Amino acid sequence: MKAVCLSFCVFLILSGQSFGQKLGKHYGPVKVDTSLSVSVSNVVNGMNQNTERTEFTFTAPLVEICQAAGCWVTVNNSQGEAFRVRFKDHFTIPVKTKPGTIAFFHGYAYWDEISVEMQKHFAEDAGRSKEEIEKISQPKKEFCFEADGIVLVRAN
Repeated sequence: MKAVCLSFCVFLILSGQSFGQKLGKHYGPVKVDTSLSVSVSNVVNGMNQNTERTEFTFTAPLVEICQAAGCWVTVNNSQGEAFRVRFKDHFTIPVKTKPGTIAFFHGYAYWDEISVEMQKHFAEDAGRSKEEIEKISQPKKEFCFEADGIVLVRAN
């Protein structure tokens, strides 16, 4: 009996679900296979050793959601620093999605130089103050992820 309970718990963990949570609606053109999901650490470590655009499926809690349209989110890397996940072809998730919501992403990780104009655009979408936006004056190279599919986990 103990082995059956343990096997069931392992199945739930590996399937991306846990007690009190279930997968919500899929967004984007690609349906995410949550069973292929790796940690954010795996994605970041993989990209620190690689400069080529690379396909991943990973899971992470959302830190920030675009308040203008729901067309991007940020998640924390393994060191607690946020990186942006943009949505392919500008698909959206609900803007009312709360920070802390667990999400599964499928798409491509890459390194990109973000222009001053684009940084300011993202800052506006995030609801940053005019003073913060005006301080942006240099392009910056950053780790990015373009998701072609996302599924949110919702509490029961």
